[in-house]
Amino acid sequence: MYLHPPKIPRNQRRRQVERAPGGRGRVRNWIGGAVAALAAGALSVTGLAGTAQAADINVAKNAGFESGLANWTCSAGSGATVGSPVHGGAAALRGTPAGQDNAKCTQAVAVQPNSAYTLSAWVQGGYTYLGAEGTGTTDVSTWTPDSSGWKQLTTSFRTGASTRSVTVYTTGWYGQAPYYVDDVSVFGPDGGGGSDPAPQVPATPTGLAVGSVTSSSVTLNWGGVSGATGYNVYQGGTKVQSASGTSTTVTGLAANTSYPFQVSATNAAGESAKSATVTGKTAASGGGGNPAVPKHALTGYWQNFNNGATVQKLRDVQSQYDIIAVSFAEATSTPGQLTFHLDPAVGYGSVADFKADVAAKKSAGKSVILSVGGETGSVSVNSDASATAFADSAYSLMQEYGFSGIDIDLENGLNSTYMTKALRQLSTKAGAGLVLTMAPQTIDMQSTSGEYFKTALAVKDILTVVNMQYYNSGSMLGCDGKVYSQGSVDFLTALACIQLQGGLAPSQVGLGVPASTRGAGSGYVSPTIVNNALDCLARGTNCGSFKPSTTYPGIRGAMTWSTNWDATAGNAWSGAVGPHVHGLP
Repeated sequence: MYLHPPKIPRNQRRRQVERAPGGRGRVRNWIGGAVAALAAGALSVTGLAGTAQAADINVAKNAGFESGLANWTCSAGSGATVGSPVHGGAAALRGTPAGQDNAKCTQAVAVQPNSAYTLSAWVQGGYTYLGAEGTGTTDVSTWTPDSSGWKQLTTSFRTGASTRSVTVYTTGWYGQAPYYVDDVSVFGPDGGGGSDPAPQVPATPTGLAVGSVTSSSVTLNWGGVSGATGYNVYQGGTKVQSASGTSTTVTGLAANTSYPFQVSATNAAGESAKSATVTGKTAASGGGGNPAVPKHALTGYWQNFNNGATVQKLRDVQSQYDIIAVSFAEATSTPGQLTFHLDPAVGYGSVADFKADVAAKKSAGKSVILSVGGETGSVSVNSDASATAFADSAYSLMQEYGFSGIDIDLENGLNSTYMTKALRQLSTKAGAGLVLTMAPQTIDMQSTSGEYFKTALAVKDILTVVNMQYYNSGSMLGCDGKVYSQGSVDFLTALACIQLQGGLAPSQVGLGVPASTRGAGSGYVSPTIVNNALDCLARGTNCGSFKPSTTYPGIRGAMTWSTNWDATAGNAWSGAVGPHVHGLP
């Protein structure tokens, strides 16, 4: 998050390949030749499959991983079944490359000699390969680079004159992110092993529970059912929507009203009985079901990835944090539109578990918001259409996951005109309970003529806090026109003074600093310096050479990157700064 050159620690954040010399581009170069050869081999045999005959079946067993890893063998314990993401049913395969292991998962399938087969699978995630070996003719494979959504890989092969068994496999690539596979098919003549049995009507879902609520929506979560390909949601006995996963948000409800819900499981064989009924009550109008942000608040960014800091689930985030910014939302191919995906490295077994953690934090009085951007994140909001796409998608994610609001951390520029329109539209949708924060770099807040500063002032009436990043910036001008070097009380107070004199309310100003020396390339200061700067601004005490002309007892507090780096350093930052923030006048 938030790194300005040299940006060293954050270049390591998403995938192992990004930490290697040369980055992803180099990996593409040195595997490119081999992959091209494999792809060429796969393409050369696609015409051999012919037309499927009536007797053709899918000879793969446990093709949807509904029975765990039965019939599959994965190298070095690299394979596991997960409940999310899934393409069909309630389970999928996750392969996790590590070290010199590429997470190869195989199955030997019974085939007929001299026969054509079509091999396919749905895949998602980092660098995924699908292939067949031991065909007796030409072994084949196909692949795809990482993808955020499900994508079907397909290739074909012909068996040799005496071939009775072929090994099909999936694999990732060394040092890459985990990959996911579902609904494998090896379609051709029955080799004597048969196919998976026809689907049975699924069992009744259990564990139906209410997650986050707003004044017009209720989020529901439930346990996955083996063999299910979808779920129906009932409100008062009437079907109101369908879902492919184990969570959904029912919208269009009246405020402060109780509703009974049930859910059933479906597949090609039919629909299960309805689950036990749960009651969800919407929030009172205007509040959005979000807890209030305290007068003095501590903000921490939670990493939805593993970059060497302590890996946390949301439930592990230290109790001192009042606002937890989930990092990060991602851009789609539609300008302005946002999406969010849990990184498997965080360790959640399902999206429902994550949503339950969001709801639990909110029940404890914490605001869990979704951060947009980061060091390399870029969301283009520069037209009316993209502003609407931003607002619609942000609100949809808030409803789906229970987020209390949005954090704007666009370090690669923003358009104040259209970002203001986007945030205004979002505020109209979310209501008075919206938590809106920003995390500009120091350079972005040097003048009220800057696009970031203009945006903050334009949405001042709905803005919660601006936590400027006082790191990775070098020396900057203070409000007195003097130059101050980062790492001192003067740097924090003199730059905060620019925002305070420029039109932001004291409650909209926070001090953003790294939680440890490893959290940023430069600019770390001890918790004592942070506390002294807060005292200087709020009380006029513990100042350095710069002392504001007035005090700002309503100063909101402080922010850090990140809760994970804080945990890595033994919670020293939140343990010292948190109580001090909460003790301000």
